[in-house]
Amino acid sequence: MNTSNKTDYMEDALLKPLGEVLQIIQSRLVTDSTYFGIQCLRSPMDFWIYQEIIFMLKPDVIVEVGNYCGGSALSLAHLCDQIGKGFVIGVDIDHSRLDQKAKNHPRISFITGDACEVFDEVVAKCGKAETVMVIEDSSHEYQNTLNVLMKYSQLVTVGSYLIVEDSICHHGLDVGPNPGPYEAIIDFIDSNQNFYIDREKEAFLITWNPKGYLKRGN
Repeated sequence: MNTSNKTDYMEDALLKPLGEVLQIIQSRLVTDSTYFGIQCLRSPMDFWIYQEIIFMLKPDVIVEVGNYCGGSALSLAHLCDQIGKGFVIGVDIDHSRLDQKAKNHPRISFITGDACEVFDEVVAKCGKAETVMVIEDSSHEYQNTLNVLMKYSQLVTVGSYLIVEDSICHHGLDVGPNPGPYEAIIDFIDSNQNFYIDREKEAFLITWNPKGYLKRGN
């Protein structure tokens, strides 16, 4: 017998405004979402897009800036397992909350420190990788996000992606810094002609990364 007190079921919520639906999903993401038992704050719809991109690119290296408990890094490593190649470099100023499963995965290396300050160490770990993608998911503050984009975009290879998480802040949900990632994306694109916003990656409509899938064209 289902004794759940949940009241927001899809068939009863068809007339809800999209903004309210996003709040319901956000509440679930923040409080209860896990990956292999590890708290993970990534939208499942965006994760589906991630696996499509990774299957298409088959990257040698995935750099994730902002790791929290390591759930998202582990999910990326599992995708690398499935394509039979690649490894994950996780960068965060604080790795004290990392789950042991993420620490133990052989395809993940963690570098602790300010992302811009440890950039040279990340470059060295990437070595001569032919295909590199980068995910920016750190503090979401405008200036920090822009600094990371300017720095880490140098690692992204032609045809690959620089993904900016949580540009939904104040552009779908009234949460997080304002200005934040969305504004940093706009300013980054305005100053960098090598990247363009690939809105085809938002085909599910609901995304936590509006304008956040940046593809390197040249």
